[in-house]
Amino acid sequence: MSRMSRTSRTSRNRVRLAAGAAVGALALGALPGTALADAPSAPASYSSAYGHGHGQHGEGIRQIPLQGAVNVRDVGGYRTYGGDRVRYGTVYRADALGKLTDPDLATLAGLRLGKVIDYRVPVEVQYDGPDRLPAGLSATARPVDDSGLYGQMAAAIATRDPVKQEAALGGTKGSDLMKRVYGTLISDPANTAQFAKTFQDVARSSSRSAVLFHCTSGKDRTGWTAYVLLRALGVPEQTARRDYLASNTIRAAADKKVRDGLKQAGLMQNPDLLIPLQEVRDEYLDTALAEVRKRYGSLHGYLRKGLGLDHRAVARLQDRLLG
Repeated sequence: MSRMSRTSRTSRNRVRLAAGAAVGALALGALPGTALADAPSAPASYSSAYGHGHGQHGEGIRQIPLQGAVNVRDVGGYRTYGGDRVRYGTVYRADALGKLTDPDLATLAGLRLGKVIDYRVPVEVQYDGPDRLPAGLSATARPVDDSGLYGQMAAAIATRDPVKQEAALGGTKGSDLMKRVYGTLISDPANTAQFAKTFQDVARSSSRSAVLFHCTSGKDRTGWTAYVLLRALGVPEQTARRDYLASNTIRAAADKKVRDGLKQAGLMQNPDLLIPLQEVRDEYLDTALAEVRKRYGSLHGYLRKGLGLDHRAVARLQDRLLG
């Protein structure tokens, strides 16, 4: 093989790796850790309002300000139909934790975490890195499948061809792909089993420690878990939905930086094609809920038959998390 051929092949491989790192994370709603610049810290409008390490972002939403992750939140603070409030400091939701700084670790250490659950599939961990956690704490790998979305997005971006990218992602194709992913969160028994383990962990957790679950961006797999948990506790649907949709505001600056980086790197002429993959939308959540009704009849049926939460388990959740 000639030197020119080897150089060309090396260049193509680098493009594939860069696209893979970027798109694999983006396909699951993430900021890539290796292909582009690191994520910015939480926007000043959030961090400047924080006191004692916590900040308010809308009613009931308490964001944890970190430098190496942007979508870390306390699930507590919401009122239920019965007038109880979900306790702060018992369950947290997050995006990828592989880029945390030393000050971030000190912040996490103050959360009294007893268990960290990582929904990422191995290729995400490969590109974004394993969780960086306080001493004595390790993540429990609990991968929830992306339905092949990673490979499709990586292939599209690696072409650097705007025509092919438009063909793959243009129109409603991006949102259609996301709805397919949300459907398989429910229809795939392996995914349901992973979510069930998380709910069991929360129900059995000690009152002296908290549980944190996360994926890459903290919006889809994590967002679904948080939505279902809040509903199981008796939080009104619109309130739980608002918590789910808040990722759009919290992640806006970081996601725009991803798109800008892809354009600057020459990987995409129109990175806005990725917006449907970066966002959470009512239609995505509604797709999952429609699949729940199709397979289980209702959310209550999903809790009982899918997640294995009988009346006693739900009562344990409520006793643990409501105050």
